[in-house]
Amino acid sequence: MFADEALDTVSVQSLWRKSHEAAQESKGCQTQMFRSAESEVQVISTTISSTQTELQEQATEQLIQQNQDEPEPPGLKDFLQQVEDMVVRELVKNVRSHAFDGFQASWEDHSQMVILLPDGLYHEKGLHVTSVSWSCTGSVIACAYGRIDNGDWSNEKSCVCTWNLDRRGLHHSQADLVIDVPTAVTALCCHPNQPSLIAGGLYSGEVVIWDTSRTQDSVVAQTGLSADSHRDPVYQVSWVPLQKKGEFGVLSACSGGRVLLWTVGFEQGSFVQKAAYAVLQQQVPHSSSRFKVSFSTVGITSMALSPWDSDTFLVGSEGGLLLRCSFSSQTLAATAFEGQNATLRAPAVFSFRPRSGPVHSIHCSPFHRNLFVSGSTDGLVHLHSLLQASPLLSLRVSDSYIFQVQWSPTRPLVFAAATGKGEVQMFDLSHRSLRAAATIEQGDADQAATCLAFNCQKPHLLAVGKTDGTVNIWQLSADLMEQSPREISQLEKIANQVAE
Repeated sequence: MFADEALDTVSVQSLWRKSHEAAQESKGCQTQMFRSAESEVQVISTTISSTQTELQEQATEQLIQQNQDEPEPPGLKDFLQQVEDMVVRELVKNVRSHAFDGFQASWEDHSQMVILLPDGLYHEKGLHVTSVSWSCTGSVIACAYGRIDNGDWSNEKSCVCTWNLDRRGLHHSQADLVIDVPTAVTALCCHPNQPSLIAGGLYSGEVVIWDTSRTQDSVVAQTGLSADSHRDPVYQVSWVPLQKKGEFGVLSACSGGRVLLWTVGFEQGSFVQKAAYAVLQQQVPHSSSRFKVSFSTVGITSMALSPWDSDTFLVGSEGGLLLRCSFSSQTLAATAFEGQNATLRAPAVFSFRPRSGPVHSIHCSPFHRNLFVSGSTDGLVHLHSLLQASPLLSLRVSDSYIFQVQWSPTRPLVFAAATGKGEVQMFDLSHRSLRAAATIEQGDADQAATCLAFNCQKPHLLAVGKTDGTVNIWQLSADLMEQSPREISQLEKIANQVAE
């Protein structure tokens, strides 16, 4: 049915292509001739000059000759021969002495330990400064506004303001950025690596992250109000390094007794709860047996992270409790909160001797893994060791409240305390006296110093916030900033003391 068959090829030439080839023409163009020129210049004249001092040997010979020509003072030679042996003995004693080991001469003017930089920063709303925090670059100071006195905090609007101190056109009464907040801001903390991120805690119980680089809505993430979030004022927020290098979560604590660890989804703009803890009176370690056993929560007013141990954090309470806590605790909380979905754990593993009033501030030493300081409404600052229940040292700082206490980032033996009388007392434990090494005060005594913050990047700067709404930036002297060679060993001796 089918068979192969070979046929002849047929070709058809294109008439269209031939017609166009005949119509083609070649054309060319050229620019005008380019002209160039070379020229030279030369100075009219040159001059070489030089100077030279007299030879040292020649000057020395002239001085010797001049001294030889002058008559020798009578009795000088006999006196020098008489005291020669005595002077030699004293020089040998000085060489063998260790009295000035570690001494470093400082030629700066120490007439003033601290200097107030011109004009304090302030905002026009007349609110109290509740918290201050330096950015990781050390150039920007962030200030939270709210109230520490009586009032309807839940309905009063507040704000977060930032000032860049390196900015040439700095306006002290006009912040570089003002973020309006619908309720009082009770806590603030700048990100340790990203200068534009700020975490804040609100009186309403919400935790917020703001991005100051945004031109429109600066809110990156907000917890909102739910059964698993805080329902009481958040008095402390801190950035916590997570397991993955370079990532940070947010740790928040509230007066309702809960400590919550959040991870942040920046792309989704939301918080994800990673861990939840609850501090209950019943589960507080037995060192605080003076408190009645109950199932009520411990109202947390302060919190501090250990820079040495990623598993350890400290909390202080309204009732004066001071507790060491562990992130890895597997003990379940004795009671559940209404509507709570997340599993709550009891973090407290050790209790220190209770204070007689609310503990407003705790700060761990950046130079020793076991030391921390605490300040409360009793006007005392206690120096503690993580290994002992009783404080190593108690210092009477003020007759009023102590709102915040913080170690110096550069001096192992220096810390500062902000008081209700508007003063900031700076203590140096290297001094034999337990009195303040310096007192910082500005304005009326009835305006409390509510917060302070050392600048880790620029350690000569100290920010102090007050109830009149101002933030003063102080410049510290070298005595309060430069570490002496034997300071670490002195701190070690204090840490090894046994509390009474």
